[in-house]
Amino acid sequence: MIEVCAIASGSNGNCYYVGDEEEAVLIDAGISCKQILLRMEKLGLDATKVKAVFLTHEHADHIRGVRVLSKKLGIPAFYTYGTWNKAHKSSKAPHHRYIHIGEPLQWGRFTVHAFTKNHDASEPCSYRVEINGHNVGVMTDIGSVCHNVIEHFQLCNVVFLESNYDDDMLVEGGYPWYLKQRILSDVGHMSNAQALELITKYGNGILDTVFLSHLSGENNTPELAYDAFKSLHETYNFVKTSRSEATKVFKF
Repeated sequence: MIEVCAIASGSNGNCYYVGDEEEAVLIDAGISCKQILLRMEKLGLDATKVKAVFLTHEHADHIRGVRVLSKKLGIPAFYTYGTWNKAHKSSKAPHHRYIHIGEPLQWGRFTVHAFTKNHDASEPCSYRVEINGHNVGVMTDIGSVCHNVIEHFQLCNVVFLESNYDDDMLVEGGYPWYLKQRILSDVGHMSNAQALELITKYGNGILDTVFLSHLSGENNTPELAYDAFKSLHETYNFVKTSRSEATKVFKF
């Protein structure tokens, strides 16, 4: 059995939980350590099971709480070299290690695969975590879908997949043009429509559950994102995530 949930998901902070009965890992720590632990406690998740946190890139909504979390739990935080070098000192964990893109890492009961993605950060990566015969992907902050994303997506039973913005809301909204361009670029974020295209083209018989993740607070809504995938609702289980609270724990 595996347990997964989004402790936080959105452009204001991200943290994803993957575990089983004995151990767990976190992907990103973009909210405060206090909030991560409070939300885990509310869900009945034991923080002492967490053996490491793996970071996707240096932007604050992904690493804001990692230094305090690593220190408090006494666990390592894994960075790519580029992420470590660009991270602000307030987000550099005392127990840090390096993850090497393309080299599977065996960590306790988990095999962690880091792979490159298209995003405007220094050596950003996404992750696929193997545990108990299942594969869980965390794939957010993707400006354009590349071969790496497709390859690892096709191996996933469960995926936290970016569905950041609705095209019309972004284009017609109040963001300045330079910011709209950045989000729409090949190193920006993935829209509802792009995520739908990825699943439609490359979803397969092993994919079960898709967490609609990293939603913008200004250019999307959970309901709009969910409705964007209505053509696939009978094929996959779609889960809305929240910018302000954790999802329930899903067990597979």
